[in-house]
Amino acid sequence: MSIKYSVNIKQYAERHYIKSFAKKYGRAWDITIETLIRELQSFDILLERKIAEMITGNANIKICKVEFKIAGSNQSRHGSGNRCIAVVHKDVSSINVLLIYHKNDIGDGNETAKWKQIIKDNYSEYRGLL
Repeated sequence: MSIKYSVNIKQYAERHYIKSFAKKYGRAWDITIETLIRELQSFDILLERKIAEMITGNANIKICKVEFKIAGSNQSRHGSGNRCIAVVHKDVSSINVLLIYHKNDIGDGNETAKWKQIIKDNYSEYRGLL
């Protein structure tokens, strides 16, 4: 049986790349974010299906990367380049979405190193996990 998680999109995520997704994709973005939230609510299934990747964490808190595609597009999740970085709090069954971005949004170079630095700079509470 899967746990149903509550999902909270953090203010930093809302203020940054999500705005460009909304502007670029319009109604398709509305459908995409609704779908992403529903998928995150059943996070354990995403792990089983290897849609989500556990990056780091401890017994109760885990930082994960989830790939997603824009609703109506013909691209695969991986091929789309769209990513969601989320923190799973198993002890309270909640997920905080820290960052939603396209891999080109964060610049050239090592994508993982760049998003980790963004998390360290903007979420001091998770800095120790990275």
